[in-house]
Amino acid sequence: MAPTFGIDARAAAEVPAGRGRVVREVLGALARLDGDERYVLYCREPAELGLDGRFEWRVVDRPDPLWHLDTARRASRECAAFLSTNSYLTAWFTRVPCAVIVYDLVPFIAGAQAQKRAARIEKATIDVGVRRAQALVCISAATRRDLVQRVPSSAPRSLVIPLAAAAQFASPGTRPSGIERPYVLAAGTLEPRKNLERLLDAWAQLRPALRDEHELVLVGPVGWEADAIRARARGVRLTGYVPDEQLAALYHGCELFCYPSLYEGFGLPVLEAMRAGAPVITSNVSSLSEVAGDAAVLVDPLSVDAIGAAIERLLADPDERGRLRAAGRARAALFSWERTATELRDVLRRLGGG
Repeated sequence: MAPTFGIDARAAAEVPAGRGRVVREVLGALARLDGDERYVLYCREPAELGLDGRFEWRVVDRPDPLWHLDTARRASRECAAFLSTNSYLTAWFTRVPCAVIVYDLVPFIAGAQAQKRAARIEKATIDVGVRRAQALVCISAATRRDLVQRVPSSAPRSLVIPLAAAAQFASPGTRPSGIERPYVLAAGTLEPRKNLERLLDAWAQLRPALRDEHELVLVGPVGWEADAIRARARGVRLTGYVPDEQLAALYHGCELFCYPSLYEGFGLPVLEAMRAGAPVITSNVSSLSEVAGDAAVLVDPLSVDAIGAAIERLLADPDERGRLRAAGRARAALFSWERTATELRDVLRRLGGG
């Protein structure tokens, strides 16, 4: 009899980017794989993903933390193994083997600018969750190193399964109206960890002629402590959240893409920009150099001068931008959601006895 696996699929409908994108892409890729496994997708609201009959949405209409308790009880009755995609807490209560996706260790990294409420929750749940989990799926080698440093006993149960950029980013979509000059693009939630204040300071220090010829476009929803970012963004285009079709077009059309984040568990926008052929400047910390390889310009994210110098050098060198466009596309092709989904399914099969 084919095994049934449970998945925390809340983020598919509840989170537009970040973990929501990961869950949507993983579910879509699982549906493209051959196999007779069945999946119960626990959620508060189903997402319209066009999945086949092997997938069943199961609504658990409870607030946190009761959602985790009820879902763990149901999954323990219905499933051979469970994949927790968005919390350590569900692993506290499952009575079947549980795998937890570990995205990052932001609350435990000095200077990483964790959101205070999220950090409190993670600090309160990680130790028991890691101890209870039978597998800890880290999205980068850097995240695994951080996890093992924080919880050394996790080493034998932790493994790395990287993410990927969606195929849609390889094709240009429809650019938002109003952008007429050549532009430099940055993407991410407006929050301190994305280091946008230093990017804006670096932009302000560019030669006036260069700023007159180019526009800086910041894409992403307003997050926490965003007032200081918006105060520095005079003369900069803030688009807010844009749908993926428009984001793909923005990646394709930019002169270069800047992502000087202070810390990332993976740094998915870097790979998305590369898939679209955008020349990339990113940070030389955490997972970002691991993801970018030699296909991006790496800078010290704490140095405004280093960020500005990289922008100025690339804007003045179309040949180097062309090299980075080709190198980025080749780099992004090494990652795929099918690989991610296959390796996650292998983990669930192993945990579920298949």
